[in-house]
Amino acid sequence: MSSDMQVFKLPDLGEGLTEAELVNWLVAVGDEIVVDQPIAEVETAKSMVEVPSPYAGRVAELHGEAGQTLDVGKPLISIARAGSVGAAPAAAAPVPTSSVDPSPVSSGLDVSPSVKAAAETYRTEEKAGSGNVLIGYGTPGGATGGRTRPRKASVSITSSVSVAEPVAAPVMEPAVAGTRIPGKLSAVISPLVRKMARDHGVSLDAIEGSGASGLIMRRDVEAAITAPSVDAPSAPAPVAAPVAAPADAGAVDSRTGLAVSARTPVRGVRKAVAANMTRSRSEIPEATVWVDVDATALLEMRAELKKRAPHDTPGLLAFIARFVTAGLKKYPALNTRFETASDGSQEIVGFEGINLGFAAQTDRGLVVPSVRNAHELSARELDAEIRRLTAVARDGKATPTELGSGTFTLNNYGVFGVDGSAAIINYPEVAMLGVGRIIDKPWVVNGELAVRKVTELTLAFDHRVCDGETAAGFLRYVADAIENPGRALADM
Repeated sequence: MSSDMQVFKLPDLGEGLTEAELVNWLVAVGDEIVVDQPIAEVETAKSMVEVPSPYAGRVAELHGEAGQTLDVGKPLISIARAGSVGAAPAAAAPVPTSSVDPSPVSSGLDVSPSVKAAAETYRTEEKAGSGNVLIGYGTPGGATGGRTRPRKASVSITSSVSVAEPVAAPVMEPAVAGTRIPGKLSAVISPLVRKMARDHGVSLDAIEGSGASGLIMRRDVEAAITAPSVDAPSAPAPVAAPVAAPADAGAVDSRTGLAVSARTPVRGVRKAVAANMTRSRSEIPEATVWVDVDATALLEMRAELKKRAPHDTPGLLAFIARFVTAGLKKYPALNTRFETASDGSQEIVGFEGINLGFAAQTDRGLVVPSVRNAHELSARELDAEIRRLTAVARDGKATPTELGSGTFTLNNYGVFGVDGSAAIINYPEVAMLGVGRIIDKPWVVNGELAVRKVTELTLAFDHRVCDGETAAGFLRYVADAIENPGRALADM
């Protein structure tokens, strides 16, 4: 291979991930790109991420198509160095995406006054290495721990920051989700929003965004999907691309005698969940204990706090999370990990701290983001972090660290309207606490029957790390804190 050709291999985008699904190319063959420019969107078992290029030059070859699953360590893109013979545009088949304008831009609303200085910064960075290191790769600059320029600010689905156009003659091209439209300010649109629009045949450049700086939100795409079609003689309205029937659709299943309607590949989050749950059930000898809890006092305390501070009162889950972290300090065996070495020796690994995971349902499936060092946070701080992590998880923007560093999981399955669950422990953790719905039930109070707000707590635990006494002690501690929240918080 020519020394003028730089081949970027798919990096490990998280701890130990071996593959990723290519969702969309953000560049095309022949495009000039710069260091750290996003080149592709990929979906891993943990999150949706944009992959930046560690090289600058002209795109020579794209090693994969949208929808294809790529192995970590395999070529992702080939980039010819700027000025090399191989940098001439290749006569390749068109890729179903649009090129991304590679001109350097500022992260605010105004273009830098010195385009030449910005270009020189890119050239300097290319020589030194971007330092933009993902797990498994990095340009030489990454080893120094420093950066030659600040990383471009990413914009989430709720961000108000937009990217300004460079000072250059605009070239009018069809608008493509995820790229900047010449002559118009636009913010980076969430990959999930882009995918929703693509799946339903909705053109994003025809949508007026309701978010800050004109950002197109999910609700905007949903409104476009449900809006009645309008006759347009000059150009027919876009329609959703038909889903290709699987090769064996209509074939008869030998076991049931029924026709096969579809085969759905198991990948991404669903594949990760399947592997994790299977390993948990096959390796962990789990046991379950549960108890009904009178949550009336907790609800009354929160209602009183809400009267005093309507916009700054933690949610119920945050209070329960605070009780859980206090309980884990008292019963640390449930905040451990059981490890078996290659020689067969076994250890129970304890931790100096608690990373509290919580189950969050997203469009991509069930994920478990974790609040790091949750034991150091108040109920109000826990509430803010739970809300933040829920938002980034549902937007597909949670990092591998945020999704894979928990030591104990809290699962609020009451939001689904159920009382209890025989939960599967989130491997490699050793315990999970579930909280059911809160409903009115008859309850004996001071010898008299009364109607109280009752919930059910369910604790699944690994019997290898502790016995029932420890599990029951922890569960009772959390239950007592919910029933007497004022006294519990005063002791914490």
